[in-house]
Amino acid sequence: MNRFARLATRLLGTPRALVWVAAEGSAVVESWPAGSVDAEASALCRRVAELGAPLALAGDADGVLAFAGVPLVGPSGERLGVLAATDTGPRAWSEEDLRDLGDLGAACSAQMRLRLRSDEVQRAGEAAGEAASLAEAEADRMETLLSRAQLLLRAAEDLGDTSGLKEVWARVSGLAGGELKPSHVGLDLMGEDGLLRQVAGAKAGQAPWTGPGEGYGADSGWPGARAVREGRTVVVTDRQKLTRGYTPEAVAGFDALGLHTLACVPLSGAEGVFGVLALGWDVPHVVDSAERAVLVVLADYTARAVERAAYLDERVSVALRLQQAMLTDLVRVPGLETAALYRPAARQDMVGGDWYDLHPLLGLPGAWAVTVGDITGHDLGAATVMGQVRSMLRQADIDHPDRPPHQAVEALVRACQTLGLPAGGTLVHAHLTPRPAGHWQFSWTNAGHPPPLLTHPDAPGEPAEELRAHDILVHPTLPPGPRTTHTRLLAPGSTLLLYTDGLVEHRGHDLDAATGEAARRLAAASTDTPLGDVLEHLAGTVAPADPEDDMVLLAIRIAPHTPSAC
Repeated sequence: MNRFARLATRLLGTPRALVWVAAEGSAVVESWPAGSVDAEASALCRRVAELGAPLALAGDADGVLAFAGVPLVGPSGERLGVLAATDTGPRAWSEEDLRDLGDLGAACSAQMRLRLRSDEVQRAGEAAGEAASLAEAEADRMETLLSRAQLLLRAAEDLGDTSGLKEVWARVSGLAGGELKPSHVGLDLMGEDGLLRQVAGAKAGQAPWTGPGEGYGADSGWPGARAVREGRTVVVTDRQKLTRGYTPEAVAGFDALGLHTLACVPLSGAEGVFGVLALGWDVPHVVDSAERAVLVVLADYTARAVERAAYLDERVSVALRLQQAMLTDLVRVPGLETAALYRPAARQDMVGGDWYDLHPLLGLPGAWAVTVGDITGHDLGAATVMGQVRSMLRQADIDHPDRPPHQAVEALVRACQTLGLPAGGTLVHAHLTPRPAGHWQFSWTNAGHPPPLLTHPDAPGEPAEELRAHDILVHPTLPPGPRTTHTRLLAPGSTLLLYTDGLVEHRGHDLDAATGEAARRLAAASTDTPLGDVLEHLAGTVAPADPEDDMVLLAIRIAPHTPSAC
């Protein structure tokens, strides 16, 4: 019950509130903040329970407590307890304060009645005759209360695992649509500039109905602004009330969606009110005290989900920025045409550890190191580990440019195990070295990665060759295994494609078939087609339209050989 006490402090702006329940021997008290009840407040609650009527005391500057309490009653009028709010110093309780407290008390009474009803249902299972005595009207009323309680239970469950603002809005719309049946559900959030904007809703950014699409301040004449400004639920029962209390722009927005009734509930978090949950009906709709309490609790669950979604969005944004920073800006390499493509997953939270790299090998004139890899995971941690692995592999090559690629990978694995870096994943690491007559030597090692694809200029019409030789993947728990370097001489006009599994690994599809499709499409591309266009074509035809994983593609084309003049 301390949830209702917490909501009471928010509604009335008091430092303390409590739910007082009479019991044999002594009362049971649940308060917000927890443990903040004193004897004076308890005594006043007992007085409200005895009177069976609301009690409001203004208090004074000499330490007499300001107190407002309403009785909690059962289905037959029996007194169950008291919902009260207290403040220090003199305070004049307004009619609106007492009405809000009464509305919340009605919801609290309903919750307590549901608990009592649950006990009655259990007893009815043991003695079926007891249920027969319930009146039909009471059964209907309890059914309504039960369905609303179930709505809040579903809200607690469904909003507990959302990961984005649009998903929050979709879940709230689904929840509200079953019981409250609004025609529109909107979510307005305050931006860094202090303006509220509709970030989710059926007409978000098009036909505003709680505030203008370009944003509105808390001091403006919109229903959503008033809810934020006053920190309470604002209900517009009809157009006439809207016309009397709000701006012509608000009336126009109301009319644009054909609304008849609108309820705006503030969203509050650790730093205060930061948005509005708005529900609109295109038919006359009465928002009674019980429904108002349901909306307040639903908004409380929504606020938590929004704060969590904002936190997750920030983590995804950081991971994306980190990953983008790790993607090498390709430079012009004499004798080679290069292109790279990074394509994120359809879900923004699926940020992975895919990367590519191309850098010169110091001490070996004209030679370059090439890497495409995929660190296991789809989060900020994966992107962070990827950045460290990329740097460590670069360091291994720079320190020992004359050693083959597999030794650089072995050095990487030793360093990760020594430093306790949880690096798991796959990669292809290679050296490209110029050779006479425009040829290039391609020396590579494969740590469990999809096979590189190589087209041959002397085999037109044939699919690209799949260079399938590979060793074990990189993983912190696997013992070091043998690694090898393979060598192939690339003729002018050859095209080499390195890629991550996001290109060819699709749920429900054969991996080998997808790899073969990529090999055929790569070979079919004209050597006159820019490599960047080739990569876009592969990503658009081989990969699924809504990829579950991100992908990296790196293509290298050996330039046609032009003999030097004698």
